[in-house]
Amino acid sequence: MSTVRKAAIALAAVSALALTACGPTEDGAAGGPGTPSASPTVSPSGSATAAPSATPSKSGAPKKTATPTKPPKSGSTDPDYDVFPCSTYDVTFTASLAEPTTSSYLLKITNKGTKACRALGHPIVTFGDLDGQATERGAAPGIEDALRLEPGQSAYAGLMGGADDGKGKTVNSIALTMNTESDLAQTPLKASTPGFYVSPTKNSVTAWMNNAEDALSL
Repeated sequence: MSTVRKAAIALAAVSALALTACGPTEDGAAGGPGTPSASPTVSPSGSATAAPSATPSKSGAPKKTATPTKPPKSGSTDPDYDVFPCSTYDVTFTASLAEPTTSSYLLKITNKGTKACRALGHPIVTFGDLDGQATERGAAPGIEDALRLEPGQSAYAGLMGGADDGKGKTVNSIALTMNTESDLAQTPLKASTPGFYVSPTKNSVTAWMNNAEDALSL
């Protein structure tokens, strides 16, 4: 083989090797332009780690931001928000003769509990074993303005009797339940009222008052 022919073969081999080393690879192959690369981050130890694109929660779902809850009811600015109506379970009851000529009685309840309660509206008064109850006399404040009784405090109401007109009956006791504006079952509280005359139209009772004088003046 001549020197010129050998030189030509050697030159062709060198060119083929150069083309193989410098040629592009296919998209998607390792090192190719279609392969995504993770951006490294530096860990506290100094080593580079790939940064994840999102931080999943334990369940695999994105983490949610906590929503603040409303303030508890105990944070209310209304000092009476948790003061419930008085029932017969909260009070003691007495009835004392206030005016013999009219057979009027002073009704008194006292908060025997450890928490305040509200004496709502008028007392519900029934007479012995007779049907019916005393009618309401005078206006009563609304529930928000009802008389508040702290433990040991009392409220008063005036019960009007009447002269014997021959149309009624005499009873020796009365029973009281409280207005709670609910269907709460109560045990009636009884008080002795010897010779109390019950008229079909004349027996009436005032709303709860904070003093005996007002209760008997209506």
